[in-house]
Amino acid sequence: MQGLGDGYFVIPYTLGHYLAADKLEPVTTDHEAFAEAEDVAVGRLRKLLAVKGEKTVMQLHQELGKVMWDNVGMARDEASLTAALERIPKIRDEFWQNIRVPGTAAGVNKSLESAGRLADYLELAELIARDALQRAESCGCHFRLESQTPDGEALRDDENYSHVAAWEVTAAGTFELHKEPLAFENVKLAQRSYK
Repeated sequence: MQGLGDGYFVIPYTLGHYLAADKLEPVTTDHEAFAEAEDVAVGRLRKLLAVKGEKTVMQLHQELGKVMWDNVGMARDEASLTAALERIPKIRDEFWQNIRVPGTAAGVNKSLESAGRLADYLELAELIARDALQRAESCGCHFRLESQTPDGEALRDDENYSHVAAWEVTAAGTFELHKEPLAFENVKLAQRSYK
């Protein structure tokens, strides 16, 4: 929810001012990284068009959405997150083996565009579920059913989760969590109450 609010209200003002205040140098496509990125993108589009499966992008997108809604929503627990992590790779496998993307890569192809986005969503969905599973506490609106006060309030675990974290997708396709501890000098951490 915070991301939606920030994206809608804050980003249009901050990003525009940031870009307007700085002189951006012209960029050319001569660098080898551009050719490499284009090759990867074109290869991915060809792979999506070559599958010729039975399921539409929308069908698989809805399956993924239902898994995320049912198991990785605002209130989740270890069992629901584990179930999501079992189901998401199966949807991803079916996507790459049984997707049907009509049309070609020439010109505008909304189905192909949607398929590319769904491929990204499948990876992101797994990462969100994996992150939520390893964070065995309630924090803000991310409510772990196993981590609540007797009154039903979100129960934080500052001893184990006072860190900045970033996930890395390794070359082998696995996820690796990197943590950097946070030091609070002027702020005292406290349990939040929504009553």
